[in-house]
Amino acid sequence: MPDPAELQTEASQFREDFVRLREAVGQIIVGQQRVVEGALTAIIAGGNVLLEGVPGLGKTELVKTLARALDLEFRRIQFTPDLMPADIVGTNVMSTGPDGRYSFEFRRGPIFTQILLADEINRATPKTQSALLETMQEGSVTAAGHTHMLVQPFFVLATQNPLEQEGTYPLPEAQLDRFMFKIDVPFLNRAELNEVVLRTTLTRHVEVPKILDGARILELRTILEKVVVADPLRDYAVRLVLATHPAAEESGESVRRFVKWGASPRAVQALIRAARVRALAEGRAHVAFEDIRHFAPEVLGHRVLLNYDGLAENLSVPALVAELAKTVPETV
Repeated sequence: MPDPAELQTEASQFREDFVRLREAVGQIIVGQQRVVEGALTAIIAGGNVLLEGVPGLGKTELVKTLARALDLEFRRIQFTPDLMPADIVGTNVMSTGPDGRYSFEFRRGPIFTQILLADEINRATPKTQSALLETMQEGSVTAAGHTHMLVQPFFVLATQNPLEQEGTYPLPEAQLDRFMFKIDVPFLNRAELNEVVLRTTLTRHVEVPKILDGARILELRTILEKVVVADPLRDYAVRLVLATHPAAEESGESVRRFVKWGASPRAVQALIRAARVRALAEGRAHVAFEDIRHFAPEVLGHRVLLNYDGLAENLSVPALVAELAKTVPETV
């Protein structure tokens, strides 16, 4: 068991790093505090993020800013219908050695990086989307029977536009489940739009400082593992996920009526990991109930599938999840 005083010191250092990182990103990204907080939380926890919003809200700029602030290698893939899996993971090519003999050599694709921006991911075909499944879950790439490990830390941050439906392919459930968070990027208000113009058009560009590096991120993950999660809090996260399943006794009337399938076991893991990051970001070495509730919409929203009645009623899944977070009792 970790020493409480030492753990509290590490929690304070974690909070300091998190605040500095959030402030550095805030120098470029206007508003969107919850979006920034969610992206930082997922990255530190080792999760992938799906950003959904209309064009021009700074989704791509957020990913580029994170890469600069974290001093990590960054690559971008523009997903299109003609993109093939080999364009992402790489392929074997025939080459000639010094002795004149032919051999196959694996040429690595752009997925071999540390922060991968999958821009407009839903424009690629399901076959191409599936090329990311192994990488997002295991941090490796298998090509021609050989497995290649990626340098850690590694993250996939994907974007998609909810307005354009022609020429898009909805992400399958297996793909969605590998995103720790799905974050909706809201439109800016009047004050924020004015600030965007000031920062991008009327003043000079601000250089993002390097706050953390890959080694420090891996150190922060070791601190996460020490954060105390009491049994009642772990059970609350479990019951919250079970409440999304219509056949479970924990579910309510709305779930039984409108939900086809609930969140997977990965959702429980994501709730605990996100809660640990939030606790440390608040300077605490233990998880509270509010830490688990805080990111429930981002963790559960994309993992809950509506049935025909729910789709016909145009039910909001994030609103349903927010209701569950309020109604599921903390203790039973």
